[in-house]
Amino acid sequence: MGTAGDQLRVVTSGEAAPGQAPSAALAEVTSSEMTLRRFLAGLPGVDQVGAEQRAAALATRSIKARAKTWAIDTAISMVDLTTLEGADTPGKVHALCMKAVRPDPEDARVPPVAAVCVYPDLVGVAKAALGSLPVKVASVATAFPSGRASRAVKLADVRDALEAGADEVDMVIDRGAFLAGHYGQVLEEVQAVKAACGAAHLKVILETGELATYDNVRRASWTAMLAGADFIKTSTGKVVPASTLPVGLVMLEAVRDFAATTGRLVGVKFAGGIRTTKDAIRYLVLANEVAGEAWLEPDLLRLGASSLLNDLLMQRRKQQSGAYAGSQDLSVE
Repeated sequence: MGTAGDQLRVVTSGEAAPGQAPSAALAEVTSSEMTLRRFLAGLPGVDQVGAEQRAAALATRSIKARAKTWAIDTAISMVDLTTLEGADTPGKVHALCMKAVRPDPEDARVPPVAAVCVYPDLVGVAKAALGSLPVKVASVATAFPSGRASRAVKLADVRDALEAGADEVDMVIDRGAFLAGHYGQVLEEVQAVKAACGAAHLKVILETGELATYDNVRRASWTAMLAGADFIKTSTGKVVPASTLPVGLVMLEAVRDFAATTGRLVGVKFAGGIRTTKDAIRYLVLANEVAGEAWLEPDLLRLGASSLLNDLLMQRRKQQSGAYAGSQDLSVE
C-alpha cells in the first residue's frame, strides 16, 4: 500500500510541489471525515505475526553490564510516577513528589523522574510540593479513564488541571467513537483539547487494549498525531491488556513514519503493567531499534508506572554494590 507519504499524495489533490512542506497536505487530510477516512484506510496494514515475532525477538536482547546502569538511569529519568486511585490524599501526593525529585535518598547521582501524574484535583498539591524543581506535573483529564462525557465536561476537566498548574495533560480518546468509525469526531476532540492546553504538552491515551487490532492502533496513533498530540500513550492502566511490546512496536513505527512524513517528532508513553527493570529496558531497546536513538530521552519517551521505580532503584544498587537492597530500604510509592 506504500508509505504514509504516498497516502498523503493519494488522498490530497496530487503531487506536492518540489520542496513543499507537508502542512498543506496534512490540513487537507484533516479537513473532512471523508479525506481522513481515506487516509487512515490507506495506511499500510500491520502484519500481526511479523509484529509479534519482531517484538519477541527484540525482547531477548541483552544489555552489557557496563551499559546497564546507564539504561537504568535513563529509564528512571523517563518515569511518570503515577498515583490514580480514588483513595489518593494530599499527603500521599506530597510524598510521591519528594520521591520523584530524589528517588534514592542515599544516592544523589540518581536522576529525578520526568513527571508526577495525578488527578486534576491534586495538581495543586503536586505543584506546590515541586515548585520550580525539575519534575513536571501531569494530570489525567477528559473523564479519565472512560472518556465518556460531553466535550464541554472534558474541556472543563482540562481547564481545571491547567488552572491548578499542570505542565502536561494526559487525555483519553473516545474509544466508542473510534470503533464506530467516527474518526473525525475523535480528531476534532483531540484538536479541541490541544487548543485548550496552550503551552502544556498533550499526551493522548489510545487505550490500546480496547482497540482490538494492530491496524486500529496504527490508525488511532495517526489520528492523534494529525490532531496535534505531543505524545501518544498506550493505556490508562485500568484496562487489561495494557501496554504490550507488539503494540509498542506499532506505535513506534507510527511516530517514526510520522516524523519522516512531516518532520515533527511525537513522543510515546508506555503505561500499564510495566513493573520491572527488565520490562523498562525492553521498551528502551524497542524504541531504539524501531524509532531510533532520538527517542531515547524523556521529551520523547515516557514510562507511566506506580511500582516500577522501586525495582529500578533496587537493580541500580545491585549494579553499584553487587547486593540487592531490600524493599524496606526504599520508600513506598
